[in-house]
Amino acid sequence: MKPTFRLPRPARLLASLLISGGLMVGLAHAQQPLSEVDTEAEAATTAYPAQELTPQILYQLLLAEVAGARGQLGMAAQSYVDLARRTRDPRIARRGAEFAVVSRQADLASEASRLWMELDPGSMQARQLASGAMASNARIEELQAHLAKALAGQGENIGAALMGLNRGLARIPDKALIRRLVSELTEPYLEHAEAHFARANAAFVAGDPAAASAALDEALRVRPDWEQAVVLKAQFQQEESPGKGIQTLQDYVAAHPDAREPRISLARLLVAARQFGPAREQFDELVRRAPDDKDVVHAAGLLSMQLGDGAAAEKHFKRLLDLGFAEPDTVRIYLGQIAEDAKRFDDAIGWYKAVQPGKQFVAAQGRIAQVLVNRGKLAEARQHLQSVAREAPEDRVQYILAEAQILRDANRNEDAFTVLDDALRADPDSTDLLYESALMAERVGRIEVMEGRLRKLIALKPEHAHAYNALGYSLVDRNLRLDEAEVLIRKGLALSPSDPFIIDSLGWALYRRGKLPESLEQLQKAFGLRPDPEIAAHLGEVLWMLGRREEAAKTWKDAAKAHPESTVLADVIKKFKP
Repeated sequence: MKPTFRLPRPARLLASLLISGGLMVGLAHAQQPLSEVDTEAEAATTAYPAQELTPQILYQLLLAEVAGARGQLGMAAQSYVDLARRTRDPRIARRGAEFAVVSRQADLASEASRLWMELDPGSMQARQLASGAMASNARIEELQAHLAKALAGQGENIGAALMGLNRGLARIPDKALIRRLVSELTEPYLEHAEAHFARANAAFVAGDPAAASAALDEALRVRPDWEQAVVLKAQFQQEESPGKGIQTLQDYVAAHPDAREPRISLARLLVAARQFGPAREQFDELVRRAPDDKDVVHAAGLLSMQLGDGAAAEKHFKRLLDLGFAEPDTVRIYLGQIAEDAKRFDDAIGWYKAVQPGKQFVAAQGRIAQVLVNRGKLAEARQHLQSVAREAPEDRVQYILAEAQILRDANRNEDAFTVLDDALRADPDSTDLLYESALMAERVGRIEVMEGRLRKLIALKPEHAHAYNALGYSLVDRNLRLDEAEVLIRKGLALSPSDPFIIDSLGWALYRRGKLPESLEQLQKAFGLRPDPEIAAHLGEVLWMLGRREEAAKTWKDAAKAHPESTVLADVIKKFKP
């Protein structure tokens, strides 16, 4: 199918021009910007020319939009740019630039964006687009001259313009060149702290953290106690030396207890450093100082939940609902999980039932079923999932998969296979049903069914990495057709090269083929990515066969301690009796 190109909110200007059916409506009265990327601040500060909408202008606007709608993007771009030259209206220049970018006409995009920036020198979007267009054409000197002119015309807005300078140059791949441009462009403005801030960003991106820190020191010399500079300096320091940035922010909030952003940044750095107790103290202080700050209350609730303090997390999340949080169903899921963990099953079901239709609804219904299973009501859990599936046929497959999962967890594998098999007859090309029913077919010993469904899945969805892996691993595990199995697994790995389970499958295939050193390399890699008990079982077995029995025994022992329920580990330990 021919690809379609999506432009930002087409023809809003044209629509506004035609309001009330009058052709003589001034362009200055248009109420909407040309695309969604306008910021409110930019729109509010832009003065548009009072341009009379003549029949000729209207004709050219219509011509451009019709060309765009028909896929003739180059013609649309050229029409808008021609009209922008005549009318000197930045909105029309912008529309021409947008069409030129989408139609990949670099020269026209460069011309249109320069014209837009000339007509609206305060526009951050114009500056960014012009920078990208000129950089792609290696017109660096021209770009620098335009940016210097734009900065010189900012007046009282120079601080904001300097803060956006790095973003405007971000499309240039040469970071050293960006640093040079920022240094030269900010030279006339070093009395502004923002100039040093821009230099710090450019230096850090160019790989010079020491210079970045020094530039931030200069910014703070010009504007002492500037929170944004303190936060950025701490982030740079933390990259260089873990703990240094934390100390900088701890000192700052001790001296400035009302500083919100530095304290939030401190809490986040503490979480990243897994210092959960101190992080929680900072969030508690933030909540105490700003009890109605939704972001703060949300973060405090998540951290409390991570620390296992259900009571505190519940308090924060209920408060978040009272504050009108933008994603209330996510919060209700959290509250349901907290109630589940506390074995308050009625409360948990109540929270899950409160979730409204939307992106969290299916997950909530699955949790209701799981709570019912935990209470020994498997039949009721199945009835619930079947009921919601009838009410929402568009989500039917997800509910069927959930029903099969609870049956599998209850060791009712034949029933789980029957549920999936029945569903597949009604929807034979469902890739999700093909995959899950194939895995379940293997569990109940129907190997030919498993292989047939996985091969059909691969035919329907050749990029399904786990289908190749499942088929290949099933052959390896039975010591069958090992050459073909390895080819299948390697195809899956090519599609998903960092998947620890596919890497484990390759390691196990190599082991079956007698390539122990190569097998060990793959299994150690897989276990490093994910210390799963089955991967540990395979790794230990290869170590054992290589004569490294103490390492094997330790690998199994540590994994069994972390996963005492693993039957795979128990079987391998029993087999080798270390």
